[in-house]
Amino acid sequence: MVYHFFLMSHFVEMQSAEESTDLGAVLRNGREILFQGFNWESHKYDWWRNLEKKVPDIAESGFTSVWLPPATNSFSPEGYLPQNLYSLNSSYGSEQLLKALLQTLKQYKVRAMADIVINHRIGTTRGHEGMYNRYDGIPLEWDEHAVTSCTGGLGNRSTGDNFPGVPNIDHSQPFVRKDIMGWLQWLRSVGFQDFRFDFARGYSAKYVKEYIEGAKPIFSVGEYWDSCNYNGSELDYNQDSHRQRIINWINATGQLSTAFDFTTKGILQEAVKGQFWRLRDPQGKPPGVMGWWPSRAVTFIDNHDTGSTQAHWPFPSNHIMEGYAYILTHPGIPTVFYDHFYDCSDSIHEQIVKLMDIRRRQDIHSRSSVRVLEAQNNIYSAIIGEKVCMKIGDGSWCPTGREWALTTSGQRYAVWQKQ
Repeated sequence: MVYHFFLMSHFVEMQSAEESTDLGAVLRNGREILFQGFNWESHKYDWWRNLEKKVPDIAESGFTSVWLPPATNSFSPEGYLPQNLYSLNSSYGSEQLLKALLQTLKQYKVRAMADIVINHRIGTTRGHEGMYNRYDGIPLEWDEHAVTSCTGGLGNRSTGDNFPGVPNIDHSQPFVRKDIMGWLQWLRSVGFQDFRFDFARGYSAKYVKEYIEGAKPIFSVGEYWDSCNYNGSELDYNQDSHRQRIINWINATGQLSTAFDFTTKGILQEAVKGQFWRLRDPQGKPPGVMGWWPSRAVTFIDNHDTGSTQAHWPFPSNHIMEGYAYILTHPGIPTVFYDHFYDCSDSIHEQIVKLMDIRRRQDIHSRSSVRVLEAQNNIYSAIIGEKVCMKIGDGSWCPTGREWALTTSGQRYAVWQKQ
């Protein structure tokens, strides 16, 4: 199974080389560095205006795309309970301010990533069984047949997992898909170039494939998040079944979407506590999605759910730079979180920028090779692309050979490059 997908990924890369679409070009190129431009509290802080001021720094730092919070009208201020999809006035700011931000991003050649929340939608009026499962009086005026039967509607059963407590959208209905496609194409015309699919476990990946083919985002990433394998509170060493589920989802999108590498996050945040042996799988490869299908693995340390004020699954705060030293030197598509870049310290901001600069100058990309040298309790070291050498952990280590020169270092990490 694993080997099958490894071969398939290489076939896909060869295939995409013949495609002329922007999507194929970006995935083939593999030089993306993403920035998550918000946290769970951002809606309180005049966000579109705040972010627009930071665009010059975001661009200069080398980010290729900024993931924005859900921009449409929502029942909750954070944006994840959408109602009127065609209203761009949200708690993050007005439509006018959003469009000014999108224009500034375009000017600085940084793509805007829309947060696509289409697993569920809050109704406006009561319908079947007295539930708010009708959408009267707003654009996309659906009735109860747009809502899955498992969440109180008259539609079909869900093609994925239920998001509890709200009407889940039935993507098996042709009228629903037609309307969503029209909305996604409209978002592209507004100025969003990339898509992030929220709660991707909630509906079949074949619909994601259809939406990408129809709306043609330049880059897409899915949030396929389920629990890693634990034995009580102890994370299992082997997370192959976890990463296989993410890979199956990517594959079912026709390989058109990437996915967040929750496997790598789960393993890395345990490894930095003195269990660096976790960072080498039995085949000697990185143990997350990155180790099996790096061109589709979007790596990250924390996001608005796992970190921020929700802190559902946080990365240890005193080990953040070890985390970034790992994902910014390794294959995959790394993502930097707003809180770490702007809310920690100037020093952390500078250290992250330095690592990004090394990644670009040494041309480390999503498919770069990795040779794991050490993976012990207190030390991990690797050579990436035969150009960069790095170590994390409090054990002392440096590469042998005079060709290696120290490029940057900080608390429990160091990076070398060939002279």
